[in-house]
Amino acid sequence: MKASRIAAAAAVAGAAVLALSAPAVAHVTVQPEGEAAKGSYAVVDFKVPNERDDASTTKLEVTFPADHPLASVMPQPVPGWKAEVTKSKLDKPLELHGKKIDEVVSKVTWTADGKGIEPGFFQKFPVSIGTLPEDADELAFKALQTYSDKEVVRWIEVPQKGQEEPDNPAPVLALSEAPEDGRHGASDGKAEDGTENAAAGTGAADSEESGGGTDTTARVLGVVGIVVGAAGVAYGVLAGRRRSTT
Repeated sequence: MKASRIAAAAAVAGAAVLALSAPAVAHVTVQPEGEAAKGSYAVVDFKVPNERDDASTTKLEVTFPADHPLASVMPQPVPGWKAEVTKSKLDKPLELHGKKIDEVVSKVTWTADGKGIEPGFFQKFPVSIGTLPEDADELAFKALQTYSDKEVVRWIEVPQKGQEEPDNPAPVLALSEAPEDGRHGASDGKAEDGTENAAAGTGAADSEESGGGTDTTARVLGVVGIVVGAAGVAYGVLAGRRRSTT
């Protein structure tokens, strides 16, 4: 009888730990392939999960920040998707490689040629961007996710520091500090001579592999933590019962 009660307590504890550690509802996010350093170039992935059981994601619209315009935005081709780039004029021109830029990419729209992102799957949309601002710690990209049943989910609420995450958070890219020596690595999308680095868009496989290892480690540690927590609660219950009977 004692053993069954202890087992039940351990089960309850484990369920509580799982509930507390469960991730929030998946939403559109943006992450760099490698590092997104201030003043550099980077390749970033917009990750789009399908949250519906009865519809596919058929379109993604990402609006680029107007307060920190990016002079260079180049989407990488994604099989099964057509990318459309929208540009807008700047009130104040930017300088890129010694040239004046008076218009920038304000939005990129991906439209599925086929079924799109089906239930239970996600898709990454890589984009080379730069140069990243030096006077900001993060960039917010508002996104619209359209499903095959015409439903549109607006991921446009910019998270605020010190406040709870909104219901429909916009993808936010965290920027790291620029290297102290002023040089940028392969993730900046440029070679040392100032030309575009052709390998910048090919680092996805290596990044995905290393990211997969990190995710696996995190999951293993999470499971270990749950088991240890449940065992601790069970031990506490057993010790309490022993004291009460003495």
